[in-house]
Amino acid sequence: MVLTMSTFTTGRRTLSSSVLCCAFVLCVSFVSQGRCQTTPPPPTPCAQFKNCDTCVPHARCLWCFTTNNCTEYPVSWLLPPASVCQLSQARWGVCWLNFEALIIAMAVLGGTILIAIVVCCCCCCCCKKRRAGPDRDEERFARKREEIKQRAEERKVERKARHDEIRRKYGLIGDADHPYSKFENE
Repeated sequence: MVLTMSTFTTGRRTLSSSVLCCAFVLCVSFVSQGRCQTTPPPPTPCAQFKNCDTCVPHARCLWCFTTNNCTEYPVSWLLPPASVCQLSQARWGVCWLNFEALIIAMAVLGGTILIAIVVCCCCCCCCKKRRAGPDRDEERFARKREEIKQRAEERKVERKARHDEIRRKYGLIGDADHPYSKFENE
């Protein structure tokens, strides 16, 4: 019993030292990965960009072909107002696509996504109805099976009655009306 207790204590010390060693290694690795953070330089103003290719890669800048200048995108407006630039002459993101076409493309894409969602919802509803449909079909088949079974029973009873009548006619079944019928077959 003493040997087991000392082994347990030794194992506990080994586990504790392993955990401490791992914690130390993790702390050292995190500290060594840290770098001094410096403040980033202020962004270049949009007005310094002189052509469309250098202006539009910056999300905050808008190129106008009418005035051939790069301006700050008016974030207070969803669409740039006509005082900044006409939509057909404004470029944002890429030079080859004007803002008007971009809006139309986004509207078409959004509409397509909405239609796809509506179609999926309708399909899900139809699938649920189809799953309910076989239950009605199953009930109908069960009723038909029950009717067939009932008709089979009726035919069985009729057949038995006819066979009994034939047996009585030829004396194979004794008549209960005849008092000596049970002695005739012996």
